[in-house]
Amino acid sequence: MTLSAFLTHLAFAFSLVILSIVITRLMISRIRILDIPNERSSHDNPIPKSGGIAIVATFFIGVVIVAIVAETTMINRVYFYGFAISALLIAAISLYDDMKNKPFLMKLLTQIVAVAVVLAAGIVIDKINIPFSGDVQLGWLGYPVSFLWILGLTNAFNFMDGLDGLAGGVALIASLFFCAITFLQGSLFVYIISYTIIAGTMGFLIYNFPTARIFMGDVGSAFLGFTFAVLAIVAARYDRSHTSFFVMPLLLFHFIYDTAFTFSRRLLSRQKVTEAHRTHLYQLFQRLGYNHPTVAVFHYGLSLLQGVAAVLMVNAPGDSRRLLFFAPFIAVEVIYSYIIIKSAKKAGLL
Repeated sequence: MTLSAFLTHLAFAFSLVILSIVITRLMISRIRILDIPNERSSHDNPIPKSGGIAIVATFFIGVVIVAIVAETTMINRVYFYGFAISALLIAAISLYDDMKNKPFLMKLLTQIVAVAVVLAAGIVIDKINIPFSGDVQLGWLGYPVSFLWILGLTNAFNFMDGLDGLAGGVALIASLFFCAITFLQGSLFVYIISYTIIAGTMGFLIYNFPTARIFMGDVGSAFLGFTFAVLAIVAARYDRSHTSFFVMPLLLFHFIYDTAFTFSRRLLSRQKVTEAHRTHLYQLFQRLGYNHPTVAVFHYGLSLLQGVAAVLMVNAPGDSRRLLFFAPFIAVEVIYSYIIIKSAKKAGLL
């Protein structure tokens, strides 16, 4: 990329950040979709929860501009429209839920429709690299694997949006690393899409980091999880970078682990897994007496380490060794969950 092109991209990204700030301020002052505190909340006063609209609007404005003026960066139009339409559908579904508070199962059903649009467009994981075995072609299994990955990460990100600055900050760090990694591997489309997420999240996070003046709501968290999940497939299969699919799971490993661990623990305890609760690891961490910034910064630190590991992973010789970069983070999460659960039981939180 030439210096002129780089400066053009930088100016475009900066303008998107300003746009996100303006929209977020409008959401705070004009749009009254409020998060009313209840027994599961970690805040005491009603807070606007429409901040995710700024992230979504910035993303789509950026994407439309790219589609109009930067034809050479585009992926196949079928994949592009499938991605864009399904992401818009997820955002619309989630915004409606923010306003009406619909039951989880109804929300899940509509998410399934959005994922089906992605799969119908052909955005599917076709192979997985297994350590010391090489690439394994998934064939028809690619569809259920892709379905579970996209639906799972959509909800994981949604579930992890429960403390000031947590989901927004992690999204910012993950998208920064994903943007850099894909760019260095020759990306055009995914690299640009990543910095629309960076811009939208950055403008929102200014007003969301503790103490938050606005929350992102489901319209932001579900949208981000969905977009990250689909981008991982697009980057691996359809983008010029052909970035390893495992980069995104590594960048968001702590979110994925917390969600999977909490779901499994509640399922084994025969609790209703579809009911809202405050027993995710990050929620227990905060309820043990640590404030929002402490919990958020702890996760930021993990995000940075996972980002560095992702950079090392894509540059490591031999595709078969890539999954080994998850090992230290699995160890950290196991120790972390043991400490949190033991402390929470001792404090009577479980």
